[in-house]
Amino acid sequence: MTTNTPIHEAVREHYAERITSNASCCGSDNCCGPESSLYPSELLATLPEGESAISYGCGDPITLASLEPGQTVLDLGSGAGLDCFFAAKKVGETGKVIGVDMTPEMIERARSSAKRLNLNNVEFRQGYLEDLPVESDSVDVIISNCVINLSPDKSKVFAEAFRVLNSGGKLAVSDILTDGPVPSAVKQSLSAWAGCVAGAVDTKDYIGMMEAVGFKNVSVIPVFFDKATVDSAINELGDTIELKTISRDEVYKAVYSAKITAYKL
Repeated sequence: MTTNTPIHEAVREHYAERITSNASCCGSDNCCGPESSLYPSELLATLPEGESAISYGCGDPITLASLEPGQTVLDLGSGAGLDCFFAAKKVGETGKVIGVDMTPEMIERARSSAKRLNLNNVEFRQGYLEDLPVESDSVDVIISNCVINLSPDKSKVFAEAFRVLNSGGKLAVSDILTDGPVPSAVKQSLSAWAGCVAGAVDTKDYIGMMEAVGFKNVSVIPVFFDKATVDSAINELGDTIELKTISRDEVYKAVYSAKITAYKL
C-alpha cells in the first residue's frame, strides 16, 4: 500500500489549486504549450461541445496510442479528464476508459464533466499510480500525459502499469525526461517537482526502470520543451542562494518532452 509522501502532498496541493482556479499545471501556460500545439486540430474537433480543453500535459498520448474501438484504456494521472474524453471517442461504446488520479478535486471535476457529457464508457477512480485501483491483466492500452515524472517511485509506477496490462498491451505516454543532470536546487524543490521539472529522470534510467519490470520494445522520441516551464519552476524557488547558483541554460538543454511507447509481450 502506497504511503503519502511530502512529494505526493506537494503535487496534490499544486494541482488542486490549478483546477480550482482553472489554471494550467505550470502557471499561466500549459506545461509545454497551448492545447493547439499539443493536439492535432482533428483530435480537438472531437472534444464534446461545452467541454474545456484545459490541459495539464506535455504532449498527445492519444495519437501516440493509436486507439481502436472496443479497447479498454487506462489513463495514469487523468486530471480533469481531457485525455479520457478523447480516448472515449476513439474506443466507442464497446470500449472503456478508466482514469486514475490522486487529487480529489480533479476526480470531482472529471466525474462532473463525464456526467454532463453523458459519457457512459468513462469512469474515474481516486488512487495512487504506485498502487493502482485496477485489476491485473485488465487493460489493453495505458496512456499518461506528463504525470509519471511527478511520482517519487517511478519503478513502482511502471511495475503497476505492467501488472494491469493485458498480454500484448501497449503503454503510450508523454512525459518529461532529462539528458544529463539537473541542478540539485531544482531537484530538491517540491514546487519545481510539482511543476514537472524536478521529478524528471535521465532517459537511460527511465528506460532501465521500464525494462526492469518487463516492458519490451521501449521507444523514446524527444519532442520539445518550453523554456517558460523551466523558468516557472525555478522562479518558485524564490530569492534564495540556491537560485543564484542555477544556470538556466543548463536546465533548458537538459530537460525535454518525449513520446514514449513500450509493450507487455
